[in-house]
Amino acid sequence: MTKELPENVCKEETFKSLYDSYATELHNYLYYKYGEKCSPNDTTQEAFIKLWENCKKVVSSKARAFLYKVANNSVLNDIKHHKVVLRYRLDKPSEVTNEDPEYLMRQEQYFKKYQQALAKLTEEQRVAFLLNKVEAKKHKEIAELLGVTRKVVEYRIYSAFNVLKEELDEFHI
Repeated sequence: MTKELPENVCKEETFKSLYDSYATELHNYLYYKYGEKCSPNDTTQEAFIKLWENCKKVVSSKARAFLYKVANNSVLNDIKHHKVVLRYRLDKPSEVTNEDPEYLMRQEQYFKKYQQALAKLTEEQRVAFLLNKVEAKKHKEIAELLGVTRKVVEYRIYSAFNVLKEELDEFHI
């Protein structure tokens, strides 16, 4: 007496049979439980797509439970996301600042001048400087990335500082 293996849902006929049996039922369940806002049509389709993607793992006797669980979790995740969005809208920082308009203007001027100063650096200086200051990489890491010695990296960063200091002298940094 051989034990029959449960049939998975990868066979097209089996999947179609499951779809015909449960699609309307799942749609109605979602509609009655969560309303039209949860897009029961889309959620039902997504649940069946997940079932197809996991067809080798799901046996046909467990397919209904799988579909309901996937659809329910999808709706709950959407609701959770919607709550986060609503909370963000309520906690949105105000666009008004207490900074002096002159300060804001100077800040903008500084940023433009800084961009121009970065453009004046050699490519080697700029890469080493930005890797160190923007990406917070250590001199040793930069040396390994660029295939140079640590001393070369230190020189490039030091010389970049000198150029920036000279270019941004009017800002008293």
